[in-house]
Amino acid sequence: MPRYKTVEQVLSLMKDVTRVRNIGIIAHVDHGKTTTSDTLLAASGIISQKVAGEALALDYLSVEQQRGITVKAANVSLYHEVEGKGYVINLIDTPGHVDFSGRVTRSLRVLDGSIVVVDAVEGVMTQTETVLRQSLEERVRPILFINKVDRLVKELKLSPQEVQKKLTDLIMEVNNLIEMYAEPEFKEQWRIRPELGNVVFGSAKDKWGFTVPMAAKKGVKFSDVVNAYSSGDKSKIEELSTKSPIHEALLDTVIRLVPNPREAQKYRIPKIWKGDLDNDLVKAMLNADPNGPIVLMINDMKVDPHAGLVATGRVFSGTLRAGEEIWLVNAKKQQRVLQVSLYMGATRELAEEIPAGNIAAALGLDAARSGETAIDVRFKDTNFGSFESLHYVSEPVVTISVEPKNPKDLTKMIDALRKLSIEDPNLVVKINEETGEYLLSGMGFLHLEVSLQLLKENYGVDVVTTPPIIVYRESIRAKSQVFEGKSPNKHNKLYISVEPLNNETIELIANGTIKEDMDNKEMAKILRDNAGWDYDEAKKIVAIDENINVFVDATSGVQHLREVMDTIIQGYRLAMKEGPLAFEPVRGVKVVLHDAVIHEDPAHRGPAQLYPAVRNAIFAGFLTAKPTLLEPLQKLDIRVPMEYVGNVSGVITRKRGKVLDMTQSGNVARITAEIPVSESFELASELRAASAGRAFWGTEFSRWAPVPDSLLTDIVMKIRERKGKPKQLPKVEDFLS
Repeated sequence: MPRYKTVEQVLSLMKDVTRVRNIGIIAHVDHGKTTTSDTLLAASGIISQKVAGEALALDYLSVEQQRGITVKAANVSLYHEVEGKGYVINLIDTPGHVDFSGRVTRSLRVLDGSIVVVDAVEGVMTQTETVLRQSLEERVRPILFINKVDRLVKELKLSPQEVQKKLTDLIMEVNNLIEMYAEPEFKEQWRIRPELGNVVFGSAKDKWGFTVPMAAKKGVKFSDVVNAYSSGDKSKIEELSTKSPIHEALLDTVIRLVPNPREAQKYRIPKIWKGDLDNDLVKAMLNADPNGPIVLMINDMKVDPHAGLVATGRVFSGTLRAGEEIWLVNAKKQQRVLQVSLYMGATRELAEEIPAGNIAAALGLDAARSGETAIDVRFKDTNFGSFESLHYVSEPVVTISVEPKNPKDLTKMIDALRKLSIEDPNLVVKINEETGEYLLSGMGFLHLEVSLQLLKENYGVDVVTTPPIIVYRESIRAKSQVFEGKSPNKHNKLYISVEPLNNETIELIANGTIKEDMDNKEMAKILRDNAGWDYDEAKKIVAIDENINVFVDATSGVQHLREVMDTIIQGYRLAMKEGPLAFEPVRGVKVVLHDAVIHEDPAHRGPAQLYPAVRNAIFAGFLTAKPTLLEPLQKLDIRVPMEYVGNVSGVITRKRGKVLDMTQSGNVARITAEIPVSESFELASELRAASAGRAFWGTEFSRWAPVPDSLLTDIVMKIRERKGKPKQLPKVEDFLS
């Protein structure tokens, strides 16, 4: 990449917040995000026009170039002029594959607008729906770009009228999603309306594109597009790209319709900031005040081989300068910013300061992680709040065990795994204490494959892996009686029962509506109105853990209980980490403490006494409440010619899946189905074989569902064997002294 003539222009423009736009490019895999980014980079003079579309400049990792997919989110700052006035556009190119959707979530947090790219032929796919939903949840305004319009002429041989009808249907489909997922106050304003120019039609590869107002101004019609491609004359396509270049259509639209940071922060902060909204810190953010106290939302951590950890984030208030002392709210640490820079794809350009409303890279914040809130040190003891934690669409459900080919590389591998999990919070690294195995969990098979490739290429570690293991959860289907859990010294007794949480409660916790640190009365009100809880019981919830279980303290007037409550909650959390059936995490269980007898002497009621008492009572209840395993299900969205529907349905049924819905348009059927992740290993090759290679499909994490009873014992035994546990299942008596 050449040096930028624009770095100075960009830095000087960043100071005027009305001339800044923060946008991301989001889409289903292979709909043309990175190619679109290329054309925008070329327009800013960052790469040559000749290679735009083939260079894929923002896919600078070799793993991305080999696989032809984007794996990480890449940032770049562009300079663009509209009517002689310069603007700076901070752009993030995000991945489309479902396994990397966590990176989309993290990118959207720092953006105000998104360009949703949709392939004109494939239309709205699973991942399109997911990324659009994520965008609307973060209050990021969408602009639609219908890409690959040339395919409608070259492959489908449509006439100008048919092209317009196809595009109108596609816009309608996107508007239905906006209607479904947008918040009431944005539904009308953000609808896609061609006459307003918030939809761009074009082909990123051939570098042309226009909005309806732009076409009217330049005298371009759909019939010109159809003629250019049906004539077979390349010069006509080039003429189209000269007359209405894609970058002009997209960037002009962004500058016209995406709000500047000051406007956007007024309505985004109330949604993404949790805490009191009436204080100096929040007021400065609502105005994107460059002279206010510094607030930085860190959305990404990268490991730079020369510089160490680089934190990328958006400055919501104040001005980020080298030498500033910053307080990290989640890490509870004070750190000094050593260097500030802005991104140009793979490289960083040094800057003296980056003011509010912009995206910056900072060195020196080693303790930070994605989702961290960094604030001015003067506010460290105020407890004003922090940014809402990030909600991921899916969770890690596939695990492999890794060990280095060369035993000498063990410490090198551990260090590399730690760095990978810092860069990608959706990659979970665990050590199995009993077997000493290093376990790597990811969103899917591709996620793990790519992580292993990065291990080898970036850190020079060759590893041997086991076949992927599917992660299960343990749960129950009935209510247990109250069991007594005694401490080993018999001086403390806890009376506990367990019961399953209903789906409404699980949904409220999963989407972040209910959180452990909420006000009790507010939580109880939400649970009463939306999940049928008894208000008084809901007020007594004292803990909620990350696997969606709740702990209710229903006792009254028990002596010394308050002094040991923290220890009891810690014991409950440990029990929820590994259930009694297969030592897998527990999900969807309500644990109720009814009564307790606590010894008055602190020496007799420490963790060593209380942890077993809590665990034994919970597990005894668990085993009598119809215990089961939950397995992860994947949602499939398949498009296939009608004549192959039977074959494809056959594949789904063979894999214990079920078809949820089927619609037909023309000769193409769209099948929505669910299959267990454990059955999806050979899915791609089987679908190709069943459809003679003519099926298109997308997958996403759907939900957790009970394993069929006929397979339950078998799966539990296999997991116990793999983990080196006793062959026989525990009995209730094992937990009652």
